[in-house]
Formats: sequence, C-alpha cells, structure tokens
Amino acid sequence: MQTSAVPDLAHTQTRPVHWLATAAAMAAVVAVAGLLQPEDATASQSPSDRAPEPGRTAAAAPAPDPAEVELPLECGGAPGRVTRKATGDLDGDGGPETVVVARCDAGSGTPPSGIYVLAGSRDAGPRVVATLLAPADKASVGDLALSDGVITATLLGYSSPNVPSCCPDRQERVKWQWRGGKFVRTSEGAGSQALGV
Repeated sequence: MQTSAVPDLAHTQTRPVHWLATAAAMAAVVAVAGLLQPEDATASQSPSDRAPEPGRTAAAAPAPDPAEVELPLECGGAPGRVTRKATGDLDGDGGPETVVVARCDAGSGTPPSGIYVLAGSRDAGPRVVATLLAPADKASVGDLALSDGVITATLLGYSSPNVPSCCPDRQERVKWQWRGGKFVRTSEGAGSQALGV
C-alpha cells in the first residue's frame, strides 16, 4: 500500500456544530448586505410605477378624447358630430372623465342628441361608460357644464309630435351626479317649461 503525501484529513469530518456555525455566518452576511443596500432600491418597480411620496401627487392621466371613441349613434350613414364636451373628475377617483354631447350631422332640423360619459385607463383606451341621455329620448341639448363633479345641461324638447323639429318648444334644466355607483338625474326648478316664441 502506498502512503499519501497529503496529511491525514480525518479531523475534517463535519459535525452538526460546523453546519450551525456556517449557517450563522451566512445569515450575518445576508443581514449586512441588506443594511448596506441603497435607500431607494426596489424589487421590481420603475420610478414611474411607484406610488407618489406623501405631499406629492401622481401625474393625472389625460381626459378621454371623444375622437378615439365610437359613440352609440345610429345615423343611417350620416356622420356623427360632437357638439359640446366638458372634462372633470365625476366619481372622485382622481382621474378625469369626459362628458360629450353628440348627434347625427343632419342637413336640416334639430336632430336629437345623446349625452355620454367617457372614461379611460392606462391599460385600455377611452370608452363609453354611461349614457345620460339617449337620442331616442328625442331631446337636444342647449348647454352643458361640469363643476365639482356635477353635470348640468339644458334639454330642449317638444310638447307634441306636431311641433317642427327645427323649433323645440320645451326646456328642462337637469343635473347628474355620481351617487351610490351610478349617475343620478335630478331636475332643477319646476321641471319642463314652455319656451316663449
């Protein structure tokens, strides 16, 4: 039998105390590395994805653009047209919504209008989230305003089918406000009133 030139390694057998000492040393190294990490390091978020710091607000997303949405108008081949719009935060989520008045672009008369609420998100483009007034209601819109989450409009209508579509003879001042997960409509004043000729 040949003897080894290397000294006898019998004293290097591992025992449980050796494993405990190695584990304690590794834990100490990991803990020190964690303490020396830069203050603003994060696991996976880029600076634009982080929540805003206290006292700072995140950049608001732009209000939805009506030109990027197909409105639910049935115009029989005629183009639709947005006649009024207003933007603001309607539901208190910090993001702006757009309210639009749209109608078919008819050559004569006063075609009925629709009032639509548009919303968008970072992941999806703008979309119609509510119809406040449908063209089937046979009303047109005289004015539109949005202030403090309240939409106000003057609706123009007709007292009978015999009234020419060019000349609405009734008006109603209405408002919509987001309450309980939906838009609630109320009338201002005495409701529908006759217009003077």
